Amino acid sequence: MEGKEEPRIGVYICECGLNIAATVDSEQVAKWAEDLPNVVVSKFYKYTCSEPGQVMIKDDIKEFGLNRVVVASCSPRMHEPTFRNAVKEVGMNPACFEMANIREHCSWIHKDKEKGTKKAFELVKMAVAKASLLTPLEPDEADVTHSALVVGGGVSGVQAALDIAGRGYPVYLVEKEPTLGGNAAKLGKWFPLQQCAETCLGSCAYCILVPDLRDCINDPNIKVFTSSEVEEVDGYVGNFKVKIRKKPTYVDPKRCVACDLCAEVCPVSVKNEFNLGMDERKAIYIPFKDAVPKTYTIDKENCIHFSEGECVENPKCKEVCFWKAVDFDQEEEVEEVEVGAIVLATGHDILDADERPQFLHQHPRVISTPEFERLSCIVGPTKGSLDIDGKTPEKVVFIQCVGSREKEGNAYCSRVCCMVTAKEAHTVKQKLPDAKIIVYHSDVRTFGKTHEEFFVKVKDEGVEYRRRERDGDIHVEEKGDKVVVKCEGHPDEEADLVVLAVGMIPREDTLEMSRILNVSRSGDGFFLEAHPKLRPIDTFTDGVFLAGSCQAPKDIPDSLAQASGAAARACGIISKEKLLLGENVAFVDQDLCIGCEACLESCQFNAISMVDKDGKMVAYVNEALCKGCGTCIASCKSGAIQQRGYNDEQLLKMISVLAESEPGG
Repeated sequence: MEGKEEPRIGVYICECGLNIAATVDSEQVAKWAEDLPNVVVSKFYKYTCSEPGQVMIKDDIKEFGLNRVVVASCSPRMHEPTFRNAVKEVGMNPACFEMANIREHCSWIHKDKEKGTKKAFELVKMAVAKASLLTPLEPDEADVTHSALVVGGGVSGVQAALDIAGRGYPVYLVEKEPTLGGNAAKLGKWFPLQQCAETCLGSCAYCILVPDLRDCINDPNIKVFTSSEVEEVDGYVGNFKVKIRKKPTYVDPKRCVACDLCAEVCPVSVKNEFNLGMDERKAIYIPFKDAVPKTYTIDKENCIHFSEGECVENPKCKEVCFWKAVDFDQEEEVEEVEVGAIVLATGHDILDADERPQFLHQHPRVISTPEFERLSCIVGPTKGSLDIDGKTPEKVVFIQCVGSREKEGNAYCSRVCCMVTAKEAHTVKQKLPDAKIIVYHSDVRTFGKTHEEFFVKVKDEGVEYRRRERDGDIHVEEKGDKVVVKCEGHPDEEADLVVLAVGMIPREDTLEMSRILNVSRSGDGFFLEAHPKLRPIDTFTDGVFLAGSCQAPKDIPDSLAQASGAAARACGIISKEKLLLGENVAFVDQDLCIGCEACLESCQFNAISMVDKDGKMVAYVNEALCKGCGTCIASCKSGAIQQRGYNDEQLLKMISVLAESEPGG
């Protein structure tokens, strides 16, 4: 179909049930539209988006030889793809379809039917004017790289990597720490609790997690980068180029057999961050017993070989290593990989309870829930003993919503804290049946499957729940070798152990990752999804998807479910041979461009770059990155940038028809 042929326009006015018909006379609008220039047929229909409505449009295209179609109905966001596909099925170029929103822009905001009907006609008149100037467009295609990148090696990242690799596609998994597992590896047990054996008190985290970590590290389709960070990402959906910086561990993982001889002779001991400082590790270490990969790492900041001391000339760890795995000559390496899609699964941080001084976290008898997890874990610093200062606690008090649901602070709910508290109270009851347990809470939120039943069970075991006012007066004071919890409306409670249910917060590197991947953040600092209902896994950057608690606080089952969803979305891209690029994108008339670079500053999608044309630097739009937002057009000082389907001629024509006579005049 030639773009210069005489327009033959069909107009279709939808009633959308009473959504539109309540305040717009669709039949009258259709009748008025018959007199508009180039309109061949004008009809109204109750549900134009329905199958019969689409058939009506397709039949009219064939019967009347229509080469332009205007539908006035709901938001283009809702059904524009539906109508574009319908006209395409009968040979009409979908770029010659135009839509007017007479629901959200008209009927839903007007009570006067007469005024609503006239406004609806004006919107239709503008759409018809634009449609008469539409020209067929053909989208460009781009090749697709059939591999994926997963950023983050926690449970979400590992699940996403396994799912993508299971479909036969190569995966690059980048983890900042020396081993996989993330925050989940520090938990003693996962909720919901299930009996593993008669001697097991619940769902052992390692029993569930470690097999998946080993599957990941051994999968031939997954290349794991530990002690590594994503440094730079260029390109666009289907064709990303990623630079990965791998930091030296000074131990060759191919030679290391984790025999422990090096750690035994290492003279340096520092606080063990995996156990949250409750015990010590050596400068050469494995983060935890069943770490994957199970290979030693040298902590350069604390290793005296890199500073001064007895190991400078003759490092003891290197001397005792029979397999010659210790290599102090390792240097940072940068590897560039090409991928078609990216899954962002960087996880979360935990609020530092010291930031809430009213809870006296610095006292040895006041710990956070993550610290309790390590304390109660059978492979933790105390082998599962809850003894504090060599004494078995007789009264344990839990305080919920520390760093969550605050009027001044983190206003959001961290979601998991209520069930974490219930699980840990249950653990205390199992280990110390005679201990008195009190939980101070704002509300108890048991949103998940079996959560409410478990909460009831914990109360039946004798755990006492006391409601406190949200952001109310609750604090902890020191009293001898004990601490006292003071809460308004309740008696003071002397406790042997206080456990603070601290909330989730965005990772410290979230801002930097948002810059590298061009991913937005929400007001709470977590990564922002494209749409909370329609696109909860996508980001505004095509080809980049979210998984797990980097998006918002969530528990492990929800994180795993979202990880599988992100993997499916990624596979939907990398499984294709070609990707269709957008039609309604910006383009530059490089003869008019003055090279002022104002468009570069205005484009939030990094879709514009400067290129050399005959010795002159001019703007160029990468159609794969352009979202058609029009910001660059507004900023262009020379009028060199236009947008396909929304050029100046079309928009000015829409404005000019408003000055014409009233309907029927």
